[in-house]
Amino acid sequence: MTDHLAAATALLSRSPLIDGHNDLAWQLRELAGADAARTDIAEPLSFTNTDLPRLAQGRLGAQFWSVFVPVTLAGEAAVATTLEQIDFVRGMVRRYPDALELALTAADVERICASGKVASLLGAEGGHSIASSLGVLRMFYQLGVRYMTLTHNRNTGWADSATDQPDVGGLSDFGRDVVTEMQRIGMLVDLSHVAPATMADALGTARAPVIFSHSSALALCDHPRNVPDEILARLPANNGVCMVTFVPQFVSQECRDWDRGVQAEMERRGMDREDFQGYKALRAELAVASPPPRATIAQVADHIEHVREAVLSLPSHYREVVVLCDLQEMSYDEAAAALNCAIGTVRSRLHRARTLLAAKLFDLRQTQTNSAARSRGSN
Repeated sequence: MTDHLAAATALLSRSPLIDGHNDLAWQLRELAGADAARTDIAEPLSFTNTDLPRLAQGRLGAQFWSVFVPVTLAGEAAVATTLEQIDFVRGMVRRYPDALELALTAADVERICASGKVASLLGAEGGHSIASSLGVLRMFYQLGVRYMTLTHNRNTGWADSATDQPDVGGLSDFGRDVVTEMQRIGMLVDLSHVAPATMADALGTARAPVIFSHSSALALCDHPRNVPDEILARLPANNGVCMVTFVPQFVSQECRDWDRGVQAEMERRGMDREDFQGYKALRAELAVASPPPRATIAQVADHIEHVREAVLSLPSHYREVVVLCDLQEMSYDEAAAALNCAIGTVRSRLHRARTLLAAKLFDLRQTQTNSAARSRGSN
């Protein structure tokens, strides 16, 4: 254990850990209203998983603080409450200048991490926060928001959520405009929470990397919030990132199945599925007679490894394009059309595809070498 901890500590000193999603701001709002100063996060907190001592102990380099607001808010109410949450997080960061500093660029993140503080970025969780206004989106960027999750638990009218009934079949034309505008101004497109059709449409529209800020692998845990392998396989061409979450019902099938029972009981009682406080109370009630299973760190690691393997498994059409280009039987213009990307990015994408194919071939050769060595040893 000591050797593993030392290795992890050394790794974190070289490569700062960036957490893609943290809901502390909404938790503090529910506890203390809009005044962040009412709760001192410099002291250990018992009601949440985040405080400054644990951020330091975990060697966190950068944190995306979510400025989430519930999907039960819409229109002006959603915009106003999101603005309050932006103000909340910025105030929290100002209150702890020795531990936190606002980051607006990648260079800021590198500089702040090097100083020993936690680089603090803002992420909006759910396109309902912009009330279908590109102007609001641009103003959020000016206030420091550096990613937006296209949906939360319900559809937005222009993007389908993973946990709602299909509406527009992925992204509407306006939804594609949102993705295009986000990438024009430099805001990351976050595909956690969205339906697979929305993921596919966003990847087809994107001309810059997308992220999944807190999602795991659907193949290992059948939760609609997780990412299918066919979407993971498209991330290399986009240079996108999937950040695996620690949420038990997203990483453990046993926890997911138990949670299905809670959801079914909520429906039976006529409860609003967005009533999170009611959900937590019902979980506690049902846990008395039937304690929930526990997810493990090993299961989280399984998701990380699965995401890596799924990403390395390139779709067949990418393999075909690489081979045809290398044989000079397809021009870069034709490759750009085949991969649905601009000519200016096709070279870097094909280089990435070649790298991944080489890695797969290396793994295959290593497996064959090890297998041959074992065979010789058995003789």
